[in-house]
Order: sequence, then C-alpha cells, then structure tokens
Amino acid sequence: MEQELADLAAKVAALEEGGGWATTINLEVFYWWCTALMFIIHAGFLGYEMGASRKKNVLASGIKNILAFAFMIPTFFFFGWWIYLAFPNGFIPDFEQGAGGIPWSDAMGPNLGDNATGIFWAAFTLFAATTASIFSGAVIERIKLSGFIILAILLGSVVWILGASWAWHGGGWLLTEYGWHDFGAAGCVHMVAAFFALGVLINLGPRIGKYNPDGSVNDLLPHNVPLSIFGLMVLIVGFFGFLGGCIIYNGTGQWTTIFGNPTTLSAVAFNTLMCFAGGIIGAWLITRDPFWMMSGALAGIFAAASGLDVYWPPLAFLLGIGGGVIAPLAAKRLEKMGIDDAVGAVGVHGFAGLFGVLAFGVFGAGYPNGDYPDTNFLGQLIGAVSMALLGFVPGYVASFILKVVGLLRIPPEVEIRGMDPVKVPIAAYPEGMSSESLGIAPPAPAE
Repeated sequence: MEQELADLAAKVAALEEGGGWATTINLEVFYWWCTALMFIIHAGFLGYEMGASRKKNVLASGIKNILAFAFMIPTFFFFGWWIYLAFPNGFIPDFEQGAGGIPWSDAMGPNLGDNATGIFWAAFTLFAATTASIFSGAVIERIKLSGFIILAILLGSVVWILGASWAWHGGGWLLTEYGWHDFGAAGCVHMVAAFFALGVLINLGPRIGKYNPDGSVNDLLPHNVPLSIFGLMVLIVGFFGFLGGCIIYNGTGQWTTIFGNPTTLSAVAFNTLMCFAGGIIGAWLITRDPFWMMSGALAGIFAAASGLDVYWPPLAFLLGIGGGVIAPLAAKRLEKMGIDDAVGAVGVHGFAGLFGVLAFGVFGAGYPNGDYPDTNFLGQLIGAVSMALLGFVPGYVASFILKVVGLLRIPPEVEIRGMDPVKVPIAAYPEGMSSESLGIAPPAPAE
C-alpha cells in the first residue's frame, strides 16, 4: 500500500511538472501566433499605401514601407527593448530594470531557461513597426527615403517604446501615479505615431498640386482605391493579433491586461467586433465613401481601444460610431489648415485615439487598479497630453533638422515626374501604362 501511494505521488508530481511545462509552451505558442497575425497588419498597410499613391509613386511608397519594417527589427533589438524595460519612471533610466534588454544579456538570444523574452520582444517589435507604418502613410509621395528611415527608426525604436514604458508597463508612472488605463494602446501606439506624423507633416509641407494659390484644395486621387480598401480590411484582420498581444497569458489563472487587471479574450472579442461595426457605420453616415468606411472601422476600434477589456458591448458600438465620425471630420479640418495627410492617418489614429483615451476617463472611471489609483478622467487626460507631446515634439524637431540639412523632401522636379521613374528600377504596371500617367513628358514630334 505504501509503495502504491509513493508511486501515485510520483505520478502526480510528474503531471504537475508536465503541466508547468505545458503552461510555458502555451504562452510561447499564443504570442507566436499573435506575432504572425501582426505581420498581416503590414501586408494591409502595404496595400493601403500603394493603392493610395498615384501611379508614378506606387513602388516608391511600397519600398518605403518595406524598409521601415526591415530597419525597425535590428534597431529594436539593439536599443528599443532596453528602453521599454529601463524607463517606466520617466526620462531617467533604471539600469537594473533595463539589464535584461541589453543586446548581450542572456535573455536576448537562445536560452533554454527563458521561454518568454524572445516572444515578447517579437510582439513589441511588431508594435513598433506598426507605429512606423502609421506614420508612413501620411507622408507618401514627397518624403526622401533616407529622411523617412531616420524618422521611422526614431519613432518606432525610441519614441513609441518610451511611451510604452510610461503607459503600457506594469510599473509605468502613468499607472502607478495616476491610475492610467489603455488596454489597446490607443495612446502609446496610435496617438504617439499620429502626432509624430503631424509634427513631420508641418515641416514636410503638402504635395505639389494639393493646394491652389487661393488656398482651395485639390483631391490628389489614389490610383487604386479597391487596393486601399482591401488593404484596410487585411489590416483589421491583423489587429486581432495586435489585440491578442495586449493581453497577458497566465496559464493556470485568468487572463490579465498589461496593467494586471483581470479580463478575458471573450470580452475583447465582443467589443472589438462591436466598435469595428460602429466605426464603419459612423463614417458611412457622413461620407458615403468606402475608403473612409474602412478607415472608420479602424478609427472605431481606436475609439474604444482603451476599454475593450471592460466595456459593455453596446457602449463600444457607440464609441465606434464616434470614432468613425471624428476621423474624417478631423482629416478634413487638417486639410483646410494646409496639412496634407495623404491617408488621413492623423485623424484615424490620432484624434480617434485621443477620443478613446478620454472616453475611458468618463465611462471607465473608478475601475480598480489594485495597489494603484483607480482609473479616473484626470489620469486619462494627463496620459493623453503626454502621449500627444511625446509624439509631436520629436517628430517636429527631428523633421525640422532634416529639412535644414536637405534630407526631408525630394526635389520638386522628382516629385513632378514621380519617384518610381526616377528611383525604382522596375515599373509597377509595365503593360498598358501611358507615359503621361507616370508624369513623364512624351517625346517631341519629329520635324
């Protein structure tokens, strides 16, 4: 009998040990597939931006987007992840907390004792690439590739991840001091990227032909609206990976947010679909434009992003409608102010994100944060202002410096002719495309 009990205890111990390993592996698998889905975001951005470009700039816009992704990965490895770990308290780094993020740390590479760092680093790298892609669409058709890459690295591997350390970290000062809550990163991803783009757009200036001498606006129409609309739909598919990466897998316990609050994937599923639908309807009500309907779907998600983990689904739907209305109106207002945002990124990500952050301060006020202050409107307001300034100031200053040294904008003659025929060794549409559609003057007739 004693031997049987001993054997049973050994089997129970083995099962418990195996269960622990299963939890570890499941954590890796969950974030592995979240990261894979987030790659779809960038397929969507690629189609979205190339479709929104005119024919003479299609491939140049695609190259810009692809290179931003490529440069983001190594720079986020060498210093981006360290910034996230080291700066939760503000501008002064905590070198002890950041030690696990330095490139030569044992955690930053193959390590059989660490099943978490690489997979979290990968997910956050994809978040960083998302911020660069948000910025990328706003500046198409006139920014220099060299200047764009510098700005993309600054945004994705420095600025946004500093904001994430403040606003999307279990020990970030916005949470610990002010009770900040932003489940879906409307602030540290979308607001930071959009207001960074706004700062750059002020120095970059509008595309040639966008405005008439009297200030009236011309529509520089996309060459392939169906591709842009399809890209936006694909992008939203990828956002299910993005939002999955916003939740913490605990294995044997309840899911939690990055702030430690309990939640479920079911809650996120209810609210994501509801605000997605609301965003489409809101944009349709005021524009009837399918491009803005799908952009409104994104704006609807950002308008509810801060509380996707806790909202009642009909509230998420109403907030989504609000985001779908706000985004095109904000884009139109910026256009009248002389800001040429080619895809409306500032309205969709910036102003809809701002609306979403502040909305949680109203509808989510009093939500408990454990040992930290309960959520409140003042905390959301402080966070929103911080994210807007953190994006805008570096974007404006860095782009001003690049403008002064001649690295920001392509020459006028290249812009008029088109970046593809000047910079790209192949043609996007080699069959059936006229020279005039590329912006190339036809040959003079023979005398």
